[in-house]
Amino acid sequence: MPGQRPFAAAPSTAHLDPRLLHAFLAVAEELHFTRAAARLYVAQQALSRDVRRLERELGTELFVRTTRQVALTADGERLLPYARRVLEAQEALLSAFAGDGPERPLLVDVNSPGLISGRVLDRARALAPDSELMARFESGLTGAAGELLAGRLDASFGRFAGLDPAVRDRLEQQPVRYEPMAVILPEDHHLAALDAVPLDALAGESVYAGAGNPRTLEWTDLARRLFEGRGIRVAAPAPVALGAEEFRRVMAKKRNPVLAVVEFPAMPETVRRPLVDPVPLSPVSLVWRKGLVHAGIDALRCAAVELAAEEGWLECPAGSWIPANDAFIMTGQD
Repeated sequence: MPGQRPFAAAPSTAHLDPRLLHAFLAVAEELHFTRAAARLYVAQQALSRDVRRLERELGTELFVRTTRQVALTADGERLLPYARRVLEAQEALLSAFAGDGPERPLLVDVNSPGLISGRVLDRARALAPDSELMARFESGLTGAAGELLAGRLDASFGRFAGLDPAVRDRLEQQPVRYEPMAVILPEDHHLAALDAVPLDALAGESVYAGAGNPRTLEWTDLARRLFEGRGIRVAAPAPVALGAEEFRRVMAKKRNPVLAVVEFPAMPETVRRPLVDPVPLSPVSLVWRKGLVHAGIDALRCAAVELAAEEGWLECPAGSWIPANDAFIMTGQD
């Protein structure tokens, strides 16, 4: 507009992420970070991070924040119509290329039957009955991430911090659960009689954690971090088994303890025991491609928020363990 100074933008502003404008617009309309975060189905820390990043990229403050209220600055007021026009234009562009036919199915990787990802999918289907959300079964988020970026999958679940940073930059994530970890033992294992297995009781054991499987690198990395300094070895690679039945057959043959999560489906002739002292946590996020617009994604995000609130999925139990980088990412600080 004539007579107004330009934003003191950094060079990266030429490639401004629309997500930052969504964050700004939600806060500008709600004038409340908590309500804006709930509206976008994101953690408040993640929303604050995006607003701060936008302020850095534009070289100006957009909000006045006090303990009592949030208000737009003069530059925030000036940005508001621009942000609305940019996001409206983006929505119009996506709609123009979506076609007039029915919305395509959303392909959702739940990793394996019986996990919490399946519960999120079921809730999302109930929230969006007019959308078709199709389950797929990949083996690990590392493998699924490649399928996401290639457009052969739309959403998956897993340990986001375990992905390569260059891959993470092309994906979005929403924390779903800190899932307590467990160990699966042969019925005749000397630890099988315990109700819960102290982590140090596994010293000297070789525990299977997907070593050698290129699709589960994030899980194997988590195991190595957990076992470090405790005298626990990551078991040597086993043949990569496709499907639950083949996995069970191979594990029965190898007879190694298997690192799992507390809701991992039961396997014949084994027992599943939670790990304690400390309680190791597997950080689970919903993950999808940046820029993906689909009613099914909105339903998955809403379903994850609802279930996490109902069941305390994002509460860390006392005496728990999680790598520092995972904790930063799960709280929106990465």
